[in-house]
Amino acid sequence: RRRGSILTRSSALGERIIQDANAAFAIPGSVTFQLGEGGLPKCVLTHKNGSRAEVYLFGANCVSWVLPSGDDVLFLRPDAVWDRSKPIAGGIPLCFPRFGPSAEMQQHGFARNLDWSVISSSADPNPDEPEPSVMLSLKDNEYTRQIWPCAFQATYEVTLRREKLRLELCVLNPEQDKKGRGNDTAIEFTAALHTYVEVVDASDTTKVFVKGLEGKKFVDKTKDVSNVQPGVSTGDLSFGDAVGLVDRVYFETEPETLLHVGTGAAVAIENTAGWTDTVVWNPHTTLPGDDKNVW
Repeated sequence: RRRGSILTRSSALGERIIQDANAAFAIPGSVTFQLGEGGLPKCVLTHKNGSRAEVYLFGANCVSWVLPSGDDVLFLRPDAVWDRSKPIAGGIPLCFPRFGPSAEMQQHGFARNLDWSVISSSADPNPDEPEPSVMLSLKDNEYTRQIWPCAFQATYEVTLRREKLRLELCVLNPEQDKKGRGNDTAIEFTAALHTYVEVVDASDTTKVFVKGLEGKKFVDKTKDVSNVQPGVSTGDLSFGDAVGLVDRVYFETEPETLLHVGTGAAVAIENTAGWTDTVVWNPHTTLPGDDKNVW
């Protein structure tokens, strides 16, 4: 009975957020706001070519990018939950202000388990092929300052293009004002777009592999996390039983890395200035549950 009451209040709050967001930011045929799984508010971007993306305000997670063919580029884990008790497992979780384990806070930081606010939307002034986008915002508050004593203003923009999904994270370090709000020094943080990409069969080394990391230095976190030693990548990176768990960080990578997904197509991961590292992770059979075969 108590849980039902909580869910009712949560759903009512979600409906109010949806109403306000649609009134301020909806663009007919391009940008709409709806209730998603678990009654969580989400933004739906629709391109004229039939592609679609869904961005949840909880965690600013883009959980789906569907191509005109109906294929979803992104993957949602079978153990994903939608009740705010934990970050959404799958899609593109946004890791900030920490990527990976941290002594200060939970793994991958707090941004992926907080509600972000909508601050703008657009559909490009070109009427022939509008590119719908939504911009979300997260600022420091009492909760974040208890974990990470820094002021910050983060924006995250998701833009759906004809054949691309563009994601841009910007973090502003606000200068301290006369009332002591803001920072008087630089802030240090790490961040990542922890993208889950759908593949046909990760164990098929002839069809599913990563290309574009040849000759790059990397650390293999499966070997010795406390004393990681860099190696140099040779050839394409594949997965499966012969490889097992893959958890690598590649340094100073090229602007584009290709993940061949097993259909003959490849997903291009493009890093812009400031994002010079590429992480490749495949859990193989290391995750709990009965769905190990999905990896």
